[in-house]
Order: sequence, then C-alpha cells, then structure tokens
Amino acid sequence: MKALVCHRITDDFSGLELRDIAVPEPGEGEVLVRVKAAGVNFPDLLMSQGKYQFKPELPFTLGMEVAGVIEAVGEGVTEWKPGDEVIGGNKTGAYAEYAVLPAASLSAKPAPFSFAEAAAFPAAYITAYVALVVRANLQPGETLLVHGASGGVGMAAVDVGKLLGATVIATSASDAKLDKVLAYGADYGINATQGFRDKVKTLTGGKGADVIFDPVGGDVFDESVRCIAFDGRLLVVGFTSGRIPEVKVNMPLIKGFSVVGVRAGEYGRRFPERGRANQAAIRKWAEEGKVHPHVFREIPLDDWREAWRLMTDREVVGKVIIRP
Repeated sequence: MKALVCHRITDDFSGLELRDIAVPEPGEGEVLVRVKAAGVNFPDLLMSQGKYQFKPELPFTLGMEVAGVIEAVGEGVTEWKPGDEVIGGNKTGAYAEYAVLPAASLSAKPAPFSFAEAAAFPAAYITAYVALVVRANLQPGETLLVHGASGGVGMAAVDVGKLLGATVIATSASDAKLDKVLAYGADYGINATQGFRDKVKTLTGGKGADVIFDPVGGDVFDESVRCIAFDGRLLVVGFTSGRIPEVKVNMPLIKGFSVVGVRAGEYGRRFPERGRANQAAIRKWAEEGKVHPHVFREIPLDDWREAWRLMTDREVVGKVIIRP
C-alpha cells in the first residue's frame, strides 16, 4: 500500500516520502481500516519536525484522524465487522491506504457526514467540547473569544460556542478568512494583526470576554490577559505562534480569572468514563446535524506536499483532508 512515511526528522519536510509498504495486520483488539479520508492536523507537521511532545520511533507513517471502512478485525474484536463505516484516531498511521487502529478508539461514522467531514470531526470537536464544556463551563449568554478562528480547531470552537448559546468573537490575521468565519456563524470578527484588546472591550461593554479559546499563544495570549472578564476562563489550547507565553500571577489574582490547560486526548485517557461521555456528547450532536465540520480542501495522498504547503502558509480555513 501507499503511505506517507517520516524517515528523517527535518524542518523542511524533506524527511517525508511516499512509500510502498506492507499492509499492516490487525492484532488482538485491533481493526484494519481502509482509509477513505484522513484529517490533516498541525501536530502532524510538528511531529515530522520533532517538535511535538510525542516522538515516535523512525520510520513511522504520519496521520492521526481516519474515516473509512473496516477491512478486517483482529482477535477478540466483536463490536465491529468488515464493511462497517467508522471514524477513529491514533497518534500515527492515517496517511495511508490502510491503517490499523485500536477497536476501542473507533465509533460509527455519523450518518449526516461525508467521509471527508467525518475525518475533519474527531480531534477538532473533542478539543472544542472539552475546552468549552468541560474545562470552561461556557454558559448561554456569555461571550466567547476564539483566536485562530479560521483553523480546524478554531472553526470547531466557533461552531460549538454558537451551539452552546454564546456570543462569539472570532480573531484571525486575515480579513478574507474572517469573512468566511463570519459566514460560518461567528457574531463578530477582529483582525488580530491590528490588536484586539480595545475592540473586545467595546463589543462587551467594557466587561471583556468571559471565555477565551487560545490555540495561538505568544503575543495573542499576552493581549488576552488584558481583555478577559472578571471570573473569566483563559483556555490554553496550543502555541501555533511558536512562543510559549508566561503570565505574572498577580494578574489572575487582581482580575479574578483562571488560566486553564486543555488536553482533550489526555483528559480522556486519564478519565476514561468521562472521555466516553464526552465522545458520546459530540457524536449525538453530529447525528442530530447540530455541528458542521468545515472541509477546506480534499487532496489526494500523492499530492501530500500541497496539504503541507497550505498548512505552513496558513491558507487553510477549517480542515484539509487527505484522500488515499
């Protein structure tokens, strides 16, 4: 089968190569999935550069999110059978024609979704759910400020925020991207390159944002501290800016806000029952047609370099999908 293999850690992705490798065999408790679509995530790029916290042994096949059809099941797997349409994830293995996944990591593909939409769904929406529902307890009528709103996780946060009844302010570094996020459902858009503190204060009547969803870090985090409401929750989701910020603890004390870390996958691993409940909640939304993953482009596996270019050049609005 064809697979996108990382055989060397480099900054310029020269260590990636499309190779013909053997189709993997599912072991005990595993299934073999014929991949119909795979979501492209920023951690995939970081992993190929050796900059992600998880560092798999070389060589490895990239890709974390899969939507496809079960081809075979391993010993002890009774809940799935060949032909079932599923979505699932693993830390590696998705950018290939076939992928082996733990049976326990799978769920049925939501009926309203195409395979591309299904592949864009799991990581982004479980992150948004754990951040906004579990960690921030976002309430109807509160104001949610979403940074990096045009990214896959950012768009999911906008979608979930509106579903929860919040007023959503989106930021991006591009007016064209903001137009798309506004069309997607955000109430207000701010070009973050021009600063956002004063505009957020104006839009909230001087109060500030109740919840701030920040996958960017760096200067964006620093400025967020200046426009968060008393009793606000500043969600640390990631650092796509490249700089991990710091905050003097007198600021949370004086302004009465919380800085809250969000690791949705780890949350589910640490608290399996809660993790299953979280997955069930977003799946129910999907089946009821209440959430809408935004697919920016679908790209053949042979053209994986274009997917990487779109991500590194920050052209993506929503999610890029690779199709074997």
